[in-house]
Amino acid sequence: MSSIQEGPVFGVGDASYQAAGGLDGLQRLVADFYLAMDSLPEAAGIRAMYPQDLTQAQEKLVSFLSGWLGGPRRYAEKFGPISIPQFHTRWPVGEAERDAWLNCMAWAIERQPYTPAFAEYLLAQLRVPAERIRQVQSAR
Repeated sequence: MSSIQEGPVFGVGDASYQAAGGLDGLQRLVADFYLAMDSLPEAAGIRAMYPQDLTQAQEKLVSFLSGWLGGPRRYAEKFGPISIPQFHTRWPVGEAERDAWLNCMAWAIERQPYTPAFAEYLLAQLRVPAERIRQVQSAR
């Protein structure tokens, strides 16, 4: 007997982008992410790595997440190609920084109208590049 999957298959086509609410949803997620970074005491160290004005950082993260989640490849269109681990080598990223970044993202994800399945999927997927950035840093 075959099983029938209900709902979208995240990571296939633009299913993740759509589950995130498209561009508007990503803008809300990223705004909440940076609100967490400004608000949570454990994020002070990583917040200090950013400029006071977060406008460009927000635009870059929204643009990156758009393509990464299967939507329009806005980052490449606006800013050119990117290697996530190499881009972050300018900052010291260890376990504490990785965890603080992921905690801010978890805080932001909790505030979105995502299904529990997508919220869990998204945070799990974000752990992959976050850990890769830390690994590249520790190999330096």
